[in-house]
Formats: sequence, structure tokens, C-alpha cells
Amino acid sequence: MSSKQAFSVDDLYLHHKVTDLDCARGSPVAACAVRSVDRDSDGYISCIWAFALDGSWHRQLTRRPGHDSSPVWSPDGGQLAFLSDRAGGGSQVYLLPRDGGEARQVGQFAQSVSDLQWMPDGRGARGHDAGERKQSAPEVAWKLPYKSDGIGYMLAREIRLFRLDAGSGKQRQLSDGAFDVLGFGISPNGRHIAYARTREGRFAHRTDLWVCDADGSSHRQLTRELAMVLEPAWSPDGRWIAFAGAREEGDAQECLWLLEFATGTLRRLGDDSLNVGGDALHWSADGKSIVCVRPHRGRHQVVSVGVEEDGGIEVLLAGDRQLGAFAACDSHFAYAVDSPAQPSELWCSRTDGSNECQLSDFNPWWKERTPIAVETREFRVPDGRGGEEMVEGWLLRAAGAEGPLALLNDMHGGPASYALLDFDTNVYWQALCARGWAVLALNAVGSASYGREFCDRLMGHWGEYDLPQHLAAVRQLQSEGVCDARVAVCGKSYGGYLSSWAIGHTQLFRAAIVMAPVGNIETHYGTSDGGYYADPLYMGSGERFDRELARRLSPLQHIEKARTPTLFLQGKDDERCPKCQSEELFVSLARAGETPAELVLYPGEGHLFLSEGAPSCRADASRRIVDWVQQHAVNSPSRTSPALTPTLSQRGQERERGEEPGQEPQAGDR
Repeated sequence: MSSKQAFSVDDLYLHHKVTDLDCARGSPVAACAVRSVDRDSDGYISCIWAFALDGSWHRQLTRRPGHDSSPVWSPDGGQLAFLSDRAGGGSQVYLLPRDGGEARQVGQFAQSVSDLQWMPDGRGARGHDAGERKQSAPEVAWKLPYKSDGIGYMLAREIRLFRLDAGSGKQRQLSDGAFDVLGFGISPNGRHIAYARTREGRFAHRTDLWVCDADGSSHRQLTRELAMVLEPAWSPDGRWIAFAGAREEGDAQECLWLLEFATGTLRRLGDDSLNVGGDALHWSADGKSIVCVRPHRGRHQVVSVGVEEDGGIEVLLAGDRQLGAFAACDSHFAYAVDSPAQPSELWCSRTDGSNECQLSDFNPWWKERTPIAVETREFRVPDGRGGEEMVEGWLLRAAGAEGPLALLNDMHGGPASYALLDFDTNVYWQALCARGWAVLALNAVGSASYGREFCDRLMGHWGEYDLPQHLAAVRQLQSEGVCDARVAVCGKSYGGYLSSWAIGHTQLFRAAIVMAPVGNIETHYGTSDGGYYADPLYMGSGERFDRELARRLSPLQHIEKARTPTLFLQGKDDERCPKCQSEELFVSLARAGETPAELVLYPGEGHLFLSEGAPSCRADASRRIVDWVQQHAVNSPSRTSPALTPTLSQRGQERERGEEPGQEPQAGDR
């Protein structure tokens, strides 16, 4: 008889997550921040650890109190700079000798420091500091965006660039103006600073690449043709500046760009299949290639991208998993692995991908749980244009579980994203598998990392093209005996959109969880922190917002036909998908009939309440998810599975053929 324990929601209180990561130059040593839950304060603590990448030693460098993050090794590897709020108030800069000892604070900023880097000579550091805040003054908006999720009102502060002397603690402000510095890189000779900054004027959501001298003089703009520029990284010889960015505002598929500093020549590296993260670009020592993490078919790969005109892409490290924090030195990669089958731990490999091994054991409790089996599956589904295609998804079950099982169809956010596999976001996955459920996390059309065409095809067809793919995948699992009629649906953000759209178009699902959704695209356009530029893009209407299309594609127009018991979960202070989106759906469903519906608002929580919210909030939300689907999909009397309602994509195809679409059946006829 197995002595293993079942996963539970309370395991989130045990989980340690590897976050920020940096490797020392010239020495295979990594420093990482490790976040854990402080149950007494209903918050988090974060400590810094150091690991030899050959596995010979490791040590904890910092301990409570405080939240220690953003470790950065000095150029000679002798000191470690990091950010900490241990003194109370905002995060400040601290220095620690490599071999440990007492950390000392360097300087004092009026507000929190958000990022830091060493100067090449190791004598100073640069960082961001948020400018003045006025807590009780009226909040006046004169430009966009005027608010941001997790921050709230933005126009009472600016994020500025400073230089901090590591010895004396003296600081010098290097930037000033009605803009925010969002990322920066220092040239190898220490003479220049490249930085990404928001635009001045009414539309400050766009970011450009700028450069200034090391003393804060001679600021000049380097890019104008892009809508978004992220963390710049200089080549070792100072000739090139690499960065992730996008041409279209709201485009979540960042490409890799290369700018020649002397001439200002800008070009894109790679093809449409190369999307990259914005903060993990590492130049090779010879300056001939860039190492970065790229999303590829729902997974993460470490690749080397040549900078010559005909430079190719070489995959260095891959697997059926995703990566969290990532860093590189001359001989090793260091990274955190995200997989439903294992906890967050620090791993490393040689730079050719060989000798991969796990370095840390922050989560020994995981070994005491019944293992989760994770497999990738392919499904033949309609492509939305009259044909068929294959799509991929992750299928989770307790190891050894045999069907038919109850199934949770988890719809990811974005939509230009993909199913995220980290434990902190999806605690309820493991808890449901422990109760005899299977979980399907499908990367349907519209998902990023499967090519530009596959992702962009969903523009202007939200719900129309991707819902039929989810339904086909569920039907395939039912036909294979993996699951039966006990099927539930859930999703957050765009996944909240799609799950609420689904229950208005089919009764396949016995229970639904709708989290932080886009429920009414027309009101989302004006109330979301990014809706005014992202929604037109994803509606496929360019910069013009098509209100008629937005209304037609809104779940709110169909929610009153739903007969699926639905739980709405929402951060009350969400600025990405504001609470009005859940409220409109909930009120409309509750007034439409006797369908069970509940709305749960979490005060003080934003859009990331499920993964980054207070531990008690995350635990409460996860328990409610498990209890709701168990009650309505498993414990309630079984229902006859009705025929599916024709989807809008089917009716749209009828219109394109010149046919008159049939009248949509009423809820009672389905």
C-alpha cells in the first residue's frame, strides 16, 4: 500500500519558488531569490541563495526579515548586490560579500528601487526609483494609460534612472521627465546607457529605445518605428544593442531586434517562429550570437541566434516543460523549471545543453505526494475555415489513474499566450487530480508559440474559432475513454472570456469557473488599463475600435442562455479586466433564471490574484474551484448531454457561402 499523500490546496503554503537569477562572470556560481509563503503574515518572504553550478556547494546568503530579490553579481564576482525591503518601506539596494556575512545598505532612495545593474568597473550601480507620490490628491487623467494593474493610478509618479556609488552611497539622478524608464543596459566601456522608456504625450503605452551618456547627458532616441521595446542588452564590443520588441501596440509576440549603435540601423533577427522573452538576452563572449529563451509549441527552449544577416537558430536546451528564471555564464546555464509534475527548483546545464542536473531541493515535501502524470496530446479539430488541423494540449492525471475520469477543460489567458505550467498559478490542478480528475490544458488556435499565422488567425474571431477546437478535444478524450460526461470548464482573463462564451453556446459543461474575464469587450475597451490599444488589435480592426464586432463577440450577449452552474472569481482591484466585467456577467446570469451562480470578489487583489495574490486569497480561490466543479460536475444528478449549439464560426461560414444561417436554438431546445 502506497504511503504517498494526495496533493491538496494547502500545499501552496509549502511551495518554494525560484524567482530572480544571476550568474557570476568568470566563475560558475549562481545566485537566486527563493520565494516562500509566510502564513502568519499572509504574505511572502524571499531569501537569496548561492549555488556552485558544478553542484559542489550551496549556501543561503540572506534570511528573514524582508523580501530580498534581484541578486546581481559584481563584475569581479566578489560582491552581490540585491534589493530588499528589510528596513521597512520600499526596496533599497544592499551589498553582500560573496562568501556571506552582513549585508549593508547602500544609499537611501525616496521610493522603491525596482531594478539594478553594476557599472563595468564595479564601482557603481544603476537602478530605477519611482518618483514622488501624492496619496490623497485628486487623480487627474490627461494621458493614456493613467492606471495599471497592481499599481492603480500612475500619473503621480515617474520611474527614473539613477547612479549609485557602491562605496559612498552617493546617488545621482540621470533621467527626468514625464516618462518612465522601464529597462536599461550599460555599454561594456561604461560610457553609455541604453534604456527603454515610455513616450511623452497622450499615448504613453508605447516604448522606445533611448541612449544617454553615463553622466546622464546627451539623451537621444534610437527607435521610432516600433510600438514596444523591452530590456536592451549590449554586445561585448559595444557595436550592437539587442532587445525584444514589437511593431504593433498590444502585440504579445515579442521578436528579437538588433540595432547597430553607430549607424542606428535596425533589423529583426530570425523569422516569425522566433518569439522571445524580454529580460533574458545573453550575448556570447565573441559577440556573434545571442542566447535567449524562446516559447516554442507551448514549451520553452534555450536557443542561440546568430547576429549575421544569414544567422540561424540553434536549439541548445529543450524539453516538455517551461522555464522560469534564466541566467547564463561562459560555461553554464542556470534556470528554474516549471512543470505540473515537479516543483520549482534550480537546474543547470553546460552551455551546449549537456550535463543537465537539479541543484536545489527547496521542496522535499513534493516527493511525499502521489505523482502527477503529464503527457502532451494531439487533437484533430476544425480550423475555423472549413478544414481541419492538429492542435496540442497537456493532459494531467494522477499517476496510474484509469478512466473514465471527470475532466476540467482549463482555457488559458492571452489569447496570444499558451497554457502556463507553473504550480503557483495552478494549485487546483494537482488538487483535482488527487480527487480523481483529469485536467486538459489545450493550446487552441490563437495560442502563441505555434507561429504567427496560428496566433493571428483568432483576431476578430474570439470564441468562434477556438471554442469548437476545445469541444472537439473534449469529445476525442470522451471517445478514448479518458473522461466521461462529467466535464467542467474554467479560465482566467481571456480564458475567462472563453469559458463564459462557452456556457452561452453549449451545455457540454456541467460546471464553469469564470475568473477575471473579458465579459463585455465594448466596456473592457474603456475600463481596462490596456484595453484601448489591445482590444482593437485582437478584434482585427487596426487602431479603429469596431464596437459592433465587439458587441457581437461579447459573452454578455449570450450569457442569459447559459444553463451551466457558474462561479465567478475576481480581484476587486483588477485594472486589467476590471470587476465590472464579472459583475455584468454574474448579474445577467443570475437574473436570467434559476442557474446557480456566485460571484466572489477579493478586496485588495488585482488581476494576478490566483498566482501572486495573498496566500489566503489563493487558497480560498483554489478551494472554491475544486469544491464548485466537484459539487456540480460530479455530485449533482447526471444530465443528458444535449446536442451542441451551432457556433458563430459555423454561422459565419454559412454567411461567407451566401447561405442564410439557421435560427439559433433556444436554451431549452439544446
